[in-house]
Amino acid sequence: MQTLIWIRRLALAGVLLCLIVVVLGAYVRLTAAGLGCPDWPGCYGHLTPIGAAENPAAQAAFPNVPLDIGKAWREMIHRYAASTLGLIIVVITALTIAARNARPVRVPFVLVLLGTVVFQGILGMLTVTWQLKPLIVTLHLLFGLTTLGLLWWLWLSVRPSRLATVRTAVRERSAPLHETRRIGTARRMALVAFVALGLQIALGGWTSSNYAAVACPDFPKCQNAWWPDTDYEDAFVLWRGLGINYEGGVLDHPARVAIHFTHRLGAIVATLAIVLAVWSVWRTQALSRARPAAIALAAALVLQLAIAIAMVLRAFPLWLATAHNAGAALLVLAMIALYRSLSESAAVPAMDTVSAVPGRLAP
Repeated sequence: MQTLIWIRRLALAGVLLCLIVVVLGAYVRLTAAGLGCPDWPGCYGHLTPIGAAENPAAQAAFPNVPLDIGKAWREMIHRYAASTLGLIIVVITALTIAARNARPVRVPFVLVLLGTVVFQGILGMLTVTWQLKPLIVTLHLLFGLTTLGLLWWLWLSVRPSRLATVRTAVRERSAPLHETRRIGTARRMALVAFVALGLQIALGGWTSSNYAAVACPDFPKCQNAWWPDTDYEDAFVLWRGLGINYEGGVLDHPARVAIHFTHRLGAIVATLAIVLAVWSVWRTQALSRARPAAIALAAALVLQLAIAIAMVLRAFPLWLATAHNAGAALLVLAMIALYRSLSESAAVPAMDTVSAVPGRLAP
């Protein structure tokens, strides 16, 4: 039980730190500090920008990237936070393996979590060494949010209130036939909304990494047109080879307009999918315990849409652009909380198999 308590605490700490790492990553990208330290994992061969600043020879090794101490610190603070997060996940993995006989958490789950954060670290290295390649930057964002989602799922799985949720799930199994059908519909709609949200976040990452956010400076129109001139042929080329510095973007304006406009269309699709998922939960009496999660998801959606619209109308200020990434992370957390609450009755085999063993409630 003590191990479970520590895993729970570390999972919550990991969620909070991962949220900070995601926001820091957005801030680094938006302030053009992604190449503030052109090597990895150090900064001009040193552990801190201070060491790099005091060593002209280290700076001379990167003549095309002069040291900007402010950008270097932003990049390294992001790396320090990400490294600390990785350490937390390593400790969670070690505790889980050490207590595997008690099964506080399933070992395969934490191994997936560990593998995800290791791969995320590799993507972070490639982001720098491949000079902000859009595909890598977008994947870096997606796997960062995947890490956040896995940590959040872990914490939801080991929280003390889980047992009450299990009892509710068992009651749902005895719901009338029409309610049972609505439960199934709500789960399917939540899954569709989850997929739509993931695709929309990927589009957002592609928009940011190609510096296409300002391609549509007006709202609700884009370039003062409901359907602007675009270049889709060049907009979504995933691989353009190595040796290209993508800082500031390499696409022509019509291609950036295509990316931004597609992101806006994706926002409409994702919004509709999330609204339908929330409505499906709200109309189902047997899912009353899932309603708080549905309300949280609706609130996160409204907040994110408000941030997005204000960001355009206010000419993309840095703080709103950073908040837009934080809003995406909150949407992921709310979406997972809703999907978790809806999946309880399907995930739990029977009340008598879990009533006395907290470890059986783990992911």
